[in-house]
Amino acid sequence: MKACALVALVVVVALTLAPSRVQTKAASAPQGQVAPAPASATQGQTAPPSTAAAPAGNAETGRKLFVSDGCYQCHGYEAQGSTATGPRLGPRPISFAAFSRYVRQPTGQMPPYTTKVVSDADLANIHAYLQSRPTPPPVQSIPLLQ
Repeated sequence: MKACALVALVVVVALTLAPSRVQTKAASAPQGQVAPAPASATQGQTAPPSTAAAPAGNAETGRKLFVSDGCYQCHGYEAQGSTATGPRLGPRPISFAAFSRYVRQPTGQMPPYTTKVVSDADLANIHAYLQSRPTPPPVQSIPLLQ
């Protein structure tokens, strides 16, 4: 079970870093040459709405959806995560594009949540909820842990 949680964490980190690897490749073109554009840009296609910039969402609605869709069962009510069930999602979630991509096509034990199950608007609300989670206090400020 711990290995699965570790794999899920590695996948989330990889998804978070994926856009920066593309930018690094583009920036590493030899001087005087232009780096090739991604295939989707050369075909005149635009990104689907779920991978575009984070749409505005309602954190309170997102909290209700987080519970009703069962996200809390693996990630906890505060999105704090657990090594046994699922990774931490808040208070600083991954970008909306990476979040949406992983929710729609997960690679770990998480079931896929298609647009028939969770709409793009609902996903934006859940992401807004994850962003609204407060940062935990520093360990040094918790007397019981001293």
